[in-house]
Amino acid sequence: MPLRTQDNWPHGAIMQDAEHTQFALWAPDAFYVSVELANGQSLPMLPQGDGWFVIKTRCPAGTRYRYNIDGELEVPDPASRAQDGDLDRHSVVVDPLAYQWQHTTWQGRPWSEAVIYELHVGALGGFAEVEQHLARLVELGITAIELMPLAQFPGNRNWGYDGVLPYAPQASYGTPEQLKHLIDSAHGLGLAVILDVVYNHFGPDGNYLGRYAKGFFRDDKHTPWGAAIDFRRREVRDFFIENALMWVLEYRFDGLRLDAVHAIESPDFLPELAQRIRQQIDPSRHVWLTVENELNQSSLLEEDYDAQWNDDGHNALHVLLTGETDAYYADYALQPTEQLVRCLSQGFVFQGHITRHGEPRGEPSEHLPSTAFVLFLQNHDQIGNRAFGERLHQLANPKAVQAATVLLLLSPMIPLMFMGDEYAAEQPFLFFTSHHGELADLVREGRRNEFADFSAFSDPHKREQIPDPNAEQTFHASQPRLMGSGSAKQQETLALYRQLLQLRHRYIIPHLSGTQALGAHMLGHGAVSARWRLGDGSELRIDLNLSDTPVVNPPQSDAVWLFQQPPAVALSEPGQLPAYCALVSLTAATPLQPLDGERL
Repeated sequence: MPLRTQDNWPHGAIMQDAEHTQFALWAPDAFYVSVELANGQSLPMLPQGDGWFVIKTRCPAGTRYRYNIDGELEVPDPASRAQDGDLDRHSVVVDPLAYQWQHTTWQGRPWSEAVIYELHVGALGGFAEVEQHLARLVELGITAIELMPLAQFPGNRNWGYDGVLPYAPQASYGTPEQLKHLIDSAHGLGLAVILDVVYNHFGPDGNYLGRYAKGFFRDDKHTPWGAAIDFRRREVRDFFIENALMWVLEYRFDGLRLDAVHAIESPDFLPELAQRIRQQIDPSRHVWLTVENELNQSSLLEEDYDAQWNDDGHNALHVLLTGETDAYYADYALQPTEQLVRCLSQGFVFQGHITRHGEPRGEPSEHLPSTAFVLFLQNHDQIGNRAFGERLHQLANPKAVQAATVLLLLSPMIPLMFMGDEYAAEQPFLFFTSHHGELADLVREGRRNEFADFSAFSDPHKREQIPDPNAEQTFHASQPRLMGSGSAKQQETLALYRQLLQLRHRYIIPHLSGTQALGAHMLGHGAVSARWRLGDGSELRIDLNLSDTPVVNPPQSDAVWLFQQPPAVALSEPGQLPAYCALVSLTAATPLQPLDGERL
């Protein structure tokens, strides 16, 4: 398996053989750089021009080291493959070939088979502990787990979006070998593994690049999280592209989800990254590339990327389910049902439409397949960005949430759920970090001030009740209890997820290729009807009523009911769609045969 795309100085410590390692650092603002080994040995690096310092020397795997810049500053390797603890400890030379893979024939799964379960490794206890959940998720019907970012961050509690060493798996979660074992075990069970990567910024603590490589950043552009990264420079582009290749080739991740790509100030970086990955992987491998993108750039999804997280769909559903219209939900306050109709029939809600800020957002998306959109009722952002981290079932009518779950799991869009959704977890998912000193104060106050625009937190005293992100109890409160018998409500939710996913695997997934949206229309406030032509020519129809009022819904004569929530609701009032219900029908050429326990 190839490990590199080119011979040009790859960033970091790259083993050349069992005993020798090449160290390469791009430090254009440094005059002198040395490798400082933990045994006290100092190895001057040789300047190579264009800001590069390189040395090849006798250093086996496990060697601990730092870089010394101009005799004044010791820093971790920005391309460290592992840290011996926190950021202030040594970087570690890693042999990428040391792990003995067990499931070497795994080639991944087609994107159409994706049923994604997003999780936070730290909240579940680490890489080894996540492994304990894999068999349960497979039994539920999950086909892919998505790990929130793993890049090394300061401390041991963080969502992962404050990472500063993108190549190093977070040390408090486990070793690189334990991460590979997790991925290997998942493959053995038929699970794909996706990694969330952050290429739009570095975290605010522990990033020393600005001291010796100012060219990493732009002076004229900023992101909400700090200075914008300068992707115009080849060294910077390669730093992140090599990182993506490392995860896909060395760790054998089956996909990457690129965070907030709208904050990447380079129109050609994303296509280049995707193309470099496609060129390097075995053609028989399925590697998924997805994005989070406020710009709704359908052009990215036409060739280079498989899908985008459909925040538009979530936001319209959230407004209908909860009635909340503060902050970014204001864009969905006036016509949420019409916007849900547009989402189901065309993908994006905003396709050049004007936002509340008076600016157009998005590109036309009707031509894209339904599988180009990842749909969710909640994810880490939509739970954790709430002041108290409440989950959807704690905010909305439970029957309405169940009906929306039917749409999530049986529509042709790719479904994503967040850890705990499957059994209506009671634990919140709060925003947590482990910063210290002045930065901790800034993060705490900044977090609370974010909610000043929300009517419920207009009172400063109310904002003081928002949990401190740096407090240990904030992290511990966010750890879901995913095992055990659970309450009757939780068991009912789990049974619903299991049954819906059985139906998806049998009737939807095999025919997703070539699926076309046939349109959707509004039945009433909070009520819609949507149709799709599946790849085998059958017609899928979902009638959904999230409101507390029945609506008129013409009966179907030739369709077979695939699912009804609540059960037998289709028989209660012919010609009506009752409150809080979902009806799913399939018009197929051949009669449908029920599995044990299925509702037809």
